[in-house]
Amino acid sequence: RFQACVYFASVFQAMSCGIHYLASVFMAVTPNFVCGFPGNVSSVLFHNSSASSIEDIWTLWTSTENYIAVQLENGEIWELDQCSRSKREVSLDLTYEYKGNKSAFPCSDGFLYDDTKWKSTVVTQWDLVCDREWLAKLIQPTFMLGVLIGAVIFGDIADRLGRQRVIWFTSAGQFVFGIAVAFTFDYYSFVIVRFLLAMVSSGYLVVAFVYVTEFVGIKARTWASMHVHAFFAMGIMIVALVGFLVRTWWVYQIFLSIATLPFVLCCWMLPETPFWLLSEERYEDAQKVIDTMARWNKVSTPCKVSELCSVQKDDLASDRTDDDETSSAKKHNILDLFCNWQIARRTITVWLIWFTGSLGYYVFSLSSVSLGGNEYLNLFLIGAVELPCYIIACVAMDKLGRRNTLIPFLILSALICVLIMFIPQDFNTLIILANMAGKFSIGVAFGLIYLYTAELYPTIVRSLAVGSGSMMCRVGSVVAPFCVYLRSVWIFMPLLLVGIMALLSGILTIMLPETLGKPLTNTLVEATEMGRNKKSCSEKTPPAHSGTALEKIEMFGQERVSTDK
Repeated sequence: RFQACVYFASVFQAMSCGIHYLASVFMAVTPNFVCGFPGNVSSVLFHNSSASSIEDIWTLWTSTENYIAVQLENGEIWELDQCSRSKREVSLDLTYEYKGNKSAFPCSDGFLYDDTKWKSTVVTQWDLVCDREWLAKLIQPTFMLGVLIGAVIFGDIADRLGRQRVIWFTSAGQFVFGIAVAFTFDYYSFVIVRFLLAMVSSGYLVVAFVYVTEFVGIKARTWASMHVHAFFAMGIMIVALVGFLVRTWWVYQIFLSIATLPFVLCCWMLPETPFWLLSEERYEDAQKVIDTMARWNKVSTPCKVSELCSVQKDDLASDRTDDDETSSAKKHNILDLFCNWQIARRTITVWLIWFTGSLGYYVFSLSSVSLGGNEYLNLFLIGAVELPCYIIACVAMDKLGRRNTLIPFLILSALICVLIMFIPQDFNTLIILANMAGKFSIGVAFGLIYLYTAELYPTIVRSLAVGSGSMMCRVGSVVAPFCVYLRSVWIFMPLLLVGIMALLSGILTIMLPETLGKPLTNTLVEATEMGRNKKSCSEKTPPAHSGTALEKIEMFGQERVSTDK
């Protein structure tokens, strides 16, 4: 009961991470626009259609290659394009076709935007179009850069100051910075505050993953850790819902920020994890938390920290000599992941899977609003399809194995990317369903790579391997927005890149060893042997201390790195 309350309270706030990660899909929309004109308009002409105002023309203006002709009250006639305008030298009757002389002018009077869908976005607020368009395209990548930096900083702070304090700070930070974004006064302050918001959002997701892992029992740990991401997906669904209801960007941002306000008001009630308290030798505080857990769970047999510590000290003392010889002889670094050809090939493959999983996840998510049809429903479905994918991942990885689940879903995602290219563009429903299938398959692969990485590497470099893979994941999330922007080059370019990466990852995964039911390795020699000889690896008996408290402590150490999206 206690663990369930702590778990659901913690992962509830993970929805805010999904909210802020994908908020820009509607907040930074670029609607139809043309250059402004100097004066009051009397009539507007687009081909054979005339109107008295620009607002009546937007529904007819389907191609940005065509201009809009306007006649002002002073008789001047202007031709308005998106990034330029020209004044006709001879102003007679307003006709669409004109062969006479024109004088070109820059868009010094601002721009006119189509506000039929969105009353205001950050693009329309600060005119992030034409020669300033690149600023709009930096909004999501700079956010993802903040995600990368925040995960590193707050992950380290959580180990030093405790999980509880970081959860408090990052929860409050998400609310404060989320509201502050809505009141930024220019583009640069907007990007800076969003960068800070990204840091605390990423920090929360990392620490919350560790927090719930250290509270949940061993039997439920895989399911509990995987479904943290299910609440992230629910955040994406909330973005779609709020985007449909609110069409002004700063109001939209405020509503998204207050969605998880209840957690901010009660997060101070969450306790520190006993594991962190024990690691800091705060035994009395750890005993208080354990006693609280016992009362909530109605456990009659008390658990004494002093007894646990005495057992742990005995285990540590019995293995101290061996540990000193192996750990003090050499401090391990990133180069140990390339110590021989077997391990190096494994590392390159694992890094590629991490990168591909993150790239595919965000390409499918960010591009969902450009698939045609109802963009709000598209994003909602892209988020909803994640909920069953994590259930399938949990079942398949325990029944079929890690590698045997990873390979088919990676290759399937590549095939779906190719399939989408052959679907006619007017088949919107079929395109959306195919994109949902692609998001589902890449989500399964993305969900299980964390545990698979931890099992592929020995104890001495396990945390390093998972941490480096997680960094590659975040690099993929930074690259993903730029990949989506390649739609302007060729509409299928993002899918082509994701498909190639997924196919390559799936083929290389064939060379990885299966780890289901295998004992965790402790040395690089054992890990290398697991790749070369599956039989000897499966029959290998782990060292004597692998079943003791030391391995349990190490298992928690390896789980300190999150699969932060």
